[in-house]
Amino acid sequence: MGMADPAWGENGIVPFLRAGPPPDRTRVEGWRQWQERRSTFIPAPRLTVEEYAAMSPRRRALHDLHRTATHVNMGLLETPMSAKVTKLMRGRMRNNALNFEPGTRDGLMVSGGGYLGKTETACDAAATFEMLWRDLHRQLLPGPVPGTRDLFVPVAYCRTPVRATPKGLCAAVLDFYGAPLPKTLNGMIRAVRDSLRDHRTTALLLDDITRLRLHREDDQDTLDLVRELMDLNVTLVLIGVDIPRSGLLRSGYPDPRTGQWVFSPVKAGKSYNPSAATQTERRFDLVDLDPFDYDTAEGMTAFIQHLAGIEDRLRLFRARPGMLTEGGMPEYLFRRTRGIVGLLKRLIEDGCTEAIESGAEELTPGLLSAIPINLGNLTDRDPTAGEVPEVPTDVPVPARKPRRKGRNTVYDDRSGSVAGG
Repeated sequence: MGMADPAWGENGIVPFLRAGPPPDRTRVEGWRQWQERRSTFIPAPRLTVEEYAAMSPRRRALHDLHRTATHVNMGLLETPMSAKVTKLMRGRMRNNALNFEPGTRDGLMVSGGGYLGKTETACDAAATFEMLWRDLHRQLLPGPVPGTRDLFVPVAYCRTPVRATPKGLCAAVLDFYGAPLPKTLNGMIRAVRDSLRDHRTTALLLDDITRLRLHREDDQDTLDLVRELMDLNVTLVLIGVDIPRSGLLRSGYPDPRTGQWVFSPVKAGKSYNPSAATQTERRFDLVDLDPFDYDTAEGMTAFIQHLAGIEDRLRLFRARPGMLTEGGMPEYLFRRTRGIVGLLKRLIEDGCTEAIESGAEELTPGLLSAIPINLGNLTDRDPTAGEVPEVPTDVPVPARKPRRKGRNTVYDDRSGSVAGG
């Protein structure tokens, strides 16, 4: 009998299959569900070909399904770029949460191209901070009263509407808490303030912020509202595609002493808040989440280490150490994806599916060359805001060189002199 899969429950139940749609992080219940389950996936066990062949047809089909689930749920692999974002976010959220002085809290802007993992990196950092903050809250304050709703929501996550207006942004924040929507703008603004205060929210993540188009009056008023939210003792984290070129920083300038972006006071006019001109300057730290760089030794090393991390999580029977990291494979993968982690993930996922279905059970440039990177019909992304990257095409497949064991050349003279000369 073949090896039992530890991920299978009694009576053949398959717990790695998800029931229902994925959690909606733009609602407080979905955010908590995602936060609690984001690291609980159990990958498929590593089986030998003999153990796999000894399984019943049903067990083999379930194991193949589990392998596919493993490949599409590899999780967030840290990169040097994401580590920089995570460090800055956690430090800023922690410091602001421990600051009990009145006044504006410095915010953060997480910028980068589409499919670079900005949202996942920011959400993971915020979720880790929330776990710490909830643990401290449980130790210092009494728990929720039975029969009532727990009002403690340290982190809120919202997405900027494609057609941004102050009312639309307020509705996105209020929808996260499940709060009722007042009919007037002033009422909605008061409701947002009350929700942030009553739920003791310390960090507010606004995703897709570069959907704002500052040539539209509604978008200008929405940006004014975003800045005013910084006065509510929350760490405002704005996430968007190529923020420096989006126009959002047009009214700001980088402070050479601190490196922070400083915004002039909002001018009185058609903004919803006519007294905004009396407010203090708003400050944001701008951090970029860049793609991998293959032009330097450090960049190549980081990319190959990332590929090694992916390689370790694959469950292909003919996979071998160096399958993704040796020969011409690293450069080929970089050319296919331009070092964009989201495109790399999609290519590896689809390649593994083809490797399992075809029986190849390994990834090669030849197999991957037949796999298009198809991003599908992305109804939740705005291509005009740069949220969908350009996918490279017509990348040549590197020639496959025969393997042979060469001699050790470590001690060869590389000075260019001729022996005996």
